[in-house]
Amino acid sequence: MGCRAGYTRTGVVISAPRSTRLGAALAALLAAGAGCSRQAAHATPAAGAEKVLNVYNWSDYIQPSVIADFQNAYGIRVNYDVFDSNEILETKLLTGHTNYDVVVPSGAFLERQIQADIYQKLDKSLLPNLKNVDPDVARAEALYDPGNQYSVDYMWITSGVGYNVADIRARMPDAPVDSWRMLFDPAVVSKFQDCGVSLLDAPSEVVATVLLFIGRKPGSNSPDDLKAAEQVLKAMRPYVRYVDSSRYIDNLANGDICLAMGWSGDVKQAHDRAAEAGKGVELAYTIPREGAISNYDVLAIPADAPHVRNAHLFINYLLRPEIAARNSNLIKYANAVTADIQPLDPGVRSDPGVYPPPEVRARLSPERPRPPAYQRLLTRMWTRFKSGK
Repeated sequence: MGCRAGYTRTGVVISAPRSTRLGAALAALLAAGAGCSRQAAHATPAAGAEKVLNVYNWSDYIQPSVIADFQNAYGIRVNYDVFDSNEILETKLLTGHTNYDVVVPSGAFLERQIQADIYQKLDKSLLPNLKNVDPDVARAEALYDPGNQYSVDYMWITSGVGYNVADIRARMPDAPVDSWRMLFDPAVVSKFQDCGVSLLDAPSEVVATVLLFIGRKPGSNSPDDLKAAEQVLKAMRPYVRYVDSSRYIDNLANGDICLAMGWSGDVKQAHDRAAEAGKGVELAYTIPREGAISNYDVLAIPADAPHVRNAHLFINYLLRPEIAARNSNLIKYANAVTADIQPLDPGVRSDPGVYPPPEVRARLSPERPRPPAYQRLLTRMWTRFKSGK
């Protein structure tokens, strides 16, 4: 999930995702749409009268027509920017004065950002569609936001192994595709170097996954555990083509890479794009037997948001069952709304990578926030890892 430079069409400012198909569709639909409005945490009522809404979301993470329909329904112009890592979002939020009304952090980052007074509490009287949220999802998200005071879940995700079935089979017929050995065992991952391996640019999540793989607690903040994870990553780094959180979607779909640590919906998107292309690329996704990291990407309103009422209107709109389903049907992630009350495509609802069965969900570990001292160590380690040093 990543972004390129912004551009303007008929007053609608958009940052284009790296995966240009959704980006182009979003740009075209927004250009044809009406408008949107923003009002800040401490803004005056008059501030909410402006028909503008500024959104900062992950790329490839919404059905473009949902934005256009929101604009047309409410006469609110949407300015839509995208990012490809929680670290980028957090840096902007900590700097302040972002001018964003709705942002989409992941749960572990949300928790510490709440402690830093980055967000305002939601006005639940403006969110009648909260009644549609799956109680299990709300309880899980409350791990990061007790009482769900500052946020509501947008999508919940897992990370796992995405792979090209034919390419993997050709190089290793008995490949352990249900294990993190595919990526973190040099004897295994080295077999796929020639067909392309990628890793998420998500340091906290990757390290937590490595700790699961080596039998340690994924939420550990021990410097010794971080060093152990670094040794695993250092050993597999020569076989990784790139570390990125967006490129792998199209690269898996067109056969440019054959193996990726990826997020569930991204790999499902790649699978569907490959099928549409009709070039014989068959992709699969597994949640490894050692366990995996789960996360909740949430909708939140910055404390200095200039169009607060419009932000609530947009969040409430996204919680309509038919709107939530349109988003999930395209981006292939499980949304917050109770599955049984929304018109999900059967292929999405029945996909265990999107909606894992109970026995798989039992192996998932939620990502946890990192204390500042550990985060500094992690950042330095990740810089070394990405540079191959």
